[in-house]
Amino acid sequence: METNKISSALLGRLPRYLAHLKTLTDEDRRYVSSASVADALGLGKVLVRKDFAKVSDGGHPKTGYLRRELIVDMESFLGYHTITEAVVVGTGKLGSALLDYSGFQEYGLSVVAGFDATHEHRQTDAGKTIYPVEELDSFCREKGICMGILTVPAGIAQLVCNRMVESGIRAIWNFAPTHLDVPAGVHVHNENLAASLTELRMQLKLMELQGEHYERI
Repeated sequence: METNKISSALLGRLPRYLAHLKTLTDEDRRYVSSASVADALGLGKVLVRKDFAKVSDGGHPKTGYLRRELIVDMESFLGYHTITEAVVVGTGKLGSALLDYSGFQEYGLSVVAGFDATHEHRQTDAGKTIYPVEELDSFCREKGICMGILTVPAGIAQLVCNRMVESGIRAIWNFAPTHLDVPAGVHVHNENLAASLTELRMQLKLMELQGEHYERI
């Protein structure tokens, strides 16, 4: 398999491939081809073929990839078999939901604790502990936590982000609707819910307009 030139775009597509492959069964499709996956997901066949070649060397002419082996190769490539521990900073409704969500384990992520502007330790419904944010630094350094999920209001996001970086966190999944300035060596992925919702609404509007066009024809 090819291990060089891994792009963020490829890393974004791999979970889509995995989700599709897992909906199939051996009875439906023991072997899959890059072309069949491309057709199912509405992607270019050449693009999918190149993506598969970067993560697996199990493809065979005419038969394609053994589905189960391709899933294992993708999960291994993405590090799903190695657990990364993370913390949530900001435990409102969204932060609490992310803290207690057990589905992250499937993707190699274990959210072990939450932090908020509280003066005492408290437990979530799933038994996770929420600590005062003042304990973030000592907790992260003691546990070796390098990843954090930020779910605080935009007005304090940069301040909290700075605190996370000072605590040794080097990867931040940001749900706050604002840009974050971080030093070199720290990666931020922005999850903009408003932008995603706007795009979805515009796509729906476009579909409705196209429907009106066809009705008139």
